[in-house]
Parts: sequence; structure tokens; C-alpha cells
Amino acid sequence: MLAVPVGLALTASLGFLPGAASAAPQGAQAAKPAATDGPLLSYVVNTTADRATVAKVKKAVAQAGGSVLVAYEKIGVIVAHSKNPDFAKTLRAVPGVASAGASRTAPITPAATTDVGKPEKLKLPKGSALSAQRSLETGKEPLEGLQWDLPAIKADQAAKINPGSRKVTVGVIDTGVDDTHPDLAPNFSKSQSASCVGGKADTSPGAWRPFDPDEDYHGTHVAGTIASARNGVGVAGVAPNVKVSGIKVSEAKSSLFYAESVVCAFVFAADHDIAVTNNSYYVDPWMFNCANDPDQKAIADAVGRAAKYAQSKGSVNVASAGNSNFDLAAKEIVDNSSPNDSTTKSRTIDPSKCLDVPAQLPGVVTVSATGVKSQKSYYSNYGLGQVDVAAPGGDSRQLPELPAKDGRILSTMPGGDYAYLQGTSMAGPHVAGVAALLKSAHPKSSPQEIQWLLKAQADNPGCSTAPYDTDGDGKVDATCTGNKHVNSFYGYGIVDALDAVRD
Repeated sequence: MLAVPVGLALTASLGFLPGAASAAPQGAQAAKPAATDGPLLSYVVNTTADRATVAKVKKAVAQAGGSVLVAYEKIGVIVAHSKNPDFAKTLRAVPGVASAGASRTAPITPAATTDVGKPEKLKLPKGSALSAQRSLETGKEPLEGLQWDLPAIKADQAAKINPGSRKVTVGVIDTGVDDTHPDLAPNFSKSQSASCVGGKADTSPGAWRPFDPDEDYHGTHVAGTIASARNGVGVAGVAPNVKVSGIKVSEAKSSLFYAESVVCAFVFAADHDIAVTNNSYYVDPWMFNCANDPDQKAIADAVGRAAKYAQSKGSVNVASAGNSNFDLAAKEIVDNSSPNDSTTKSRTIDPSKCLDVPAQLPGVVTVSATGVKSQKSYYSNYGLGQVDVAAPGGDSRQLPELPAKDGRILSTMPGGDYAYLQGTSMAGPHVAGVAALLKSAHPKSSPQEIQWLLKAQADNPGCSTAPYDTDGDGKVDATCTGNKHVNSFYGYGIVDALDAVRD
């Protein structure tokens, strides 16, 4: 959710300059130069995925007053910048172009995740040692007693059987990861990390780290839930022996996750042997991308192509369902938060025609959140046929027994800190961790087979007969539909880490 730095070089493609007209035959009227009086926007242009077509479209981009930032020929996605207000309209008429649209409504300037509220850092008594020796009796990490979420999915038991393979990497597509954190450093893979901000991968040292550790903490928290090492320090991860990488996609200052950055991230993951990707966000600026809007259609198309490519290369893509307590299977949803990079307007959308990207893309594992009582978290989106599985995301209205104290999720923060957060952002990494354990136990399994195992091994609480009234005001806050095997709150159920390693 960060704006692309203008410092990125935007070179003209094939000798064409933005706004320049191509030479016309002698005696013919010269083509009218493309307009350049609009705001500088970023666009995704989706074409037939072959070199010849991509090359022709790149020429058309230049002729329409644009410049190509990067072209992903293997999936037919071109990222371009232009000041021409009619740029997308012009490109849509070019042969071979399936869709084209602006990825943002705010101009590119120098320079929303799915967690709920601000983090509350863990307050430790003076003299407490996070690096203290683990108890020989329990074998637990120093802060593991505060992690109710691990026993909730039997991850503590799973770690004793198989903590995960070093050949499996989970890529955290997010705000960046602080690889210097003592709980993350042992498992961090620098060779599989990058910054994709703006749409082009930067693998220079530290490019994957947060721009602002105080604001861009989200990715580090997510990474800790997945793969904090069992090294006698701090907390434990669901898969404490697998590798974790950071693929930064959120822009500096705004922290927005734009389509071009997410496309880059999925392609990077696919090309760098990343077994699982975690996606605890929705692609900005639209909470839902509707097929009847050409810009939003292009966004969903571009990200969908990239996610499909990652899956074809062996990646299991896991995504959070969102935090608006929406029934994603309803006939109508009122979206009051889009676009979130300019003037927000209220709109009523049809969920069957408007997708939360990437959560509702085909082949993506969509995750709802639960609290300590194994009930749907009050904020979590849900929907019959929309949610695949559930996992602990925290719920401040469901309080655990001592010593855990807090109903939210404790994990790592930049600078060696730890904090509590809640959201479907926190549920997704639990599933990504279990997927990594499954991949460790079944290294030859395809993404589709891993997804099937996640669902088959999940434990479903079923729909309760009691009304779902989380705040006790006498009003039903959501309605669970379905049966004890598959329902709208939990999909196929809450994931089970122990089954992942012993079956």
C-alpha cells in the first residue's frame, strides 16, 4: 500500500518516446500525438502470452503515450506507466489485448492488509531474558505459553514429529520481512527474497525489509507465525524448521498493495522454487474487483494469471478472507472502502461478479479466522463455497485461559520485538505453515493435492445451534450455513498440523 518511487527508470520501449507519433508515409497526415495531460498512472495490460504479440503490444504502449516498466511474456502481462487519460481505452482496441486498465486511481507520487487494529507490543518485566534456555521439562520456547494458537491446531505436537523440511520455503508476500529478528534469522532465505514494489523485482541486499519498521510491521508478524525457529528465543512457528522468505509489495508511505507489485511477487515466487505463498492482504485500491469495470477486470486478470502461473510451477497460494464480517456468498455486499487511494465511495456489489483478489481467485486457498474457542472471529468474512479452511486469527472477544491471557495472536515484530495482532491476516499464515508441513511430508505432491489434504485433515466445529452474537447485544451478527463437514464459517474445518505430519 506504498507509492512507486519516481526514481525507478521508466525507459521508452523500442525507441518510442511517450507522446511521440510514429512517422507517417509521405503525403499522409501524421498521427495525432497521444495526450500527456493526465495524471501519471500505472497500468496492467493483459495480452496473448506469446513473444510476438507482447512485442507488438509494447509498441502500441509507446504509441499510446506510455512506457513499459516490465513485460512478463510467460503470462502475457505488461506493466506500463502513462499520462494519457485515454491510455487504457486505446490499448483495449489493440489486437491481442484481452484487458487493460489502471491499477490505481491516485497518481504515482514520490515516495490494506487484513489485520484488525494496531499491534500491542508485549510488555516484558525488567530483567526477563527472551534468550533464556527453554525448559527441559516442556521443550517450549520462552513465550510459547502465550501462544494459544499453536495447541489449537496441534502445531506444538507436530513439531515433535516433523518441524518441517529445509527444502520447503514459504514466501511472505507482504510489507517486507525483518530478516534480522532472532526468531526469523535462522530460517530466512535471502536468495528467495526481493522487493517487487512497482512491478519489477529488486533482489539487492535488504530490499525485502520493511520501509518503515514502525508502520510496515505486518509481514514480519506473519512470517513469525509461519516459521519462527525453535531456538530458545521468543516464540515458535507452525513450521519451525522450514525456510521463509520476504517478497515486499507494499509501497512506501501509503502501504498500498497494487496489482503490478503483486503480479511481480507471484512470478518471482514461481521462478524461485517457493512451495507456499502467504497473501494476507487484498489488492488495492478496490476491495472487490468487478468484471463490468474495465480497470478492475484488468487487475483481476493480471493477478489471476500470475497466481495461476505460480501454482503451475508448484506453489500453494494461501490468502486471507478479509475482516468485514461479509458473507461472500450473499447476493449483495455494500463496499464502503473503495477506492482506498483517492476518494472513497459507497457501492453495492454482486459477489458473484466481483472478486476479492487474490482470496477469491481460482486455485487459491481462502482462509477464515477463529478465536480461542474455535468459533469464527467476529470480524472474519465467511461464505458457503467461498471459504476453504479456517485457522486461528485471534479474537479479542474470545479470551483464553491462563497463561495465554490475550485472545489475539502473538508473533514477531521488526527490531526483535513481539506483539499481539488479530485478523484473517493472522489466520492465513497458520494455514501456510500447515501447508509447508504437508509439503515437507509429501514433497512430490502437487498444489492441488496439498489443498486436498488441508481440507481432508481439517477439524470442523460445525454450525452451532446457538445464535452467533459475539458482542452480546441480542442481535445475530452472522449466520452459519451448511453442515458439519462443509459450512460457511469454517469451510472444510480448522487445519490440523499434527495430521499433516503423521499421515
